[in-house]
Amino acid sequence: MKREDLEKLGLSGDVIDKVIIMHGEDVNAIKAKSTELEETNKSLTEQITNRDKDLKKLQKQVKDNDDVSSQLKDLQDKYKQDTAKLNDQLSQTKLNNAIDQSLTQSKVRNTKAAKALLNMDNIKLDEQDNLIGLDEQVKELKQSDAYLFDEGSKQPYTPANGQPTGNNETQTMTNIFTKGLVNNNDNN
Repeated sequence: MKREDLEKLGLSGDVIDKVIIMHGEDVNAIKAKSTELEETNKSLTEQITNRDKDLKKLQKQVKDNDDVSSQLKDLQDKYKQDTAKLNDQLSQTKLNNAIDQSLTQSKVRNTKAAKALLNMDNIKLDEQDNLIGLDEQVKELKQSDAYLFDEGSKQPYTPANGQPTGNNETQTMTNIFTKGLVNNNDNN
């Protein structure tokens, strides 16, 4: 997001500054989360590597002892289960991050609220880490719950006699949501 792009939209300097600050906070939060996940992944990978080395070393030392061999087999089975569990957790984290990124790119105002409305069982990652099943659900959400998405602001319609002709529910929800964000930011 560039200042020039916001100026082209006709936003004032104060509004542009606030938008850039809000955008910067979102970007920093995503970077922090990404760094944290990278560190966790690195730590878990190192633990698995060290564990595998220890198992191989122990296996060489106790080839002849049946009791120790049995314990070793039990440990190997436990470690295989632990590895599978860690891989599942890593896959789930990867899926959640991909969903969050996609929802952010779809201009969702609140990813947590949008995710609550998604059928997570139908969303998967393919071999190339592309999301499957999310785009269709986002399109349906845009139809059913348009207030969750930031599609830009609409200019209010003012008829010639000065009386509004009806109530735009989407714009009303957008205004309420925006006002809540401004009030929430003022309180913080």
